[in-house]
Amino acid sequence: MKKFNVEKTDQEWKEQLGEESYFILREKGTERAFSGALDTHYEEGTYTCKGCGTKLFTSEHKFDSGCGWPSFDASEEGTVIYERDTSLGRIRTEILCANCGGHLGHVFNDGPTETGQRYCVNSASINFEK
Repeated sequence: MKKFNVEKTDQEWKEQLGEESYFILREKGTERAFSGALDTHYEEGTYTCKGCGTKLFTSEHKFDSGCGWPSFDASEEGTVIYERDTSLGRIRTEILCANCGGHLGHVFNDGPTETGQRYCVNSASINFEK
């Protein structure tokens, strides 16, 4: 199992994150589409990992993909780990926080911007800072 800079017991994560964020970040869950507070949020600032505070995305890279989750066309360099995910019987690329290993969502190669990427992120896995 990979070691991360931030490691805690399951109980410590549960106490810090709360039920929904724990389910997503630590158990690789997904929030319902269009239910997350940050899906239609477009203030200028940064989006950080709810587990450890690592700066993952900036508002400069956020766009409305219509998929029901916050979408970005790029992450901050070195902050995201990419892993093969076959959990739904198809191949996807899971994205994890490189600092604490928290599950953020998935990245797809169907983005509408010049990067061609669509980072589809659970609102409950990130915080916003102005």
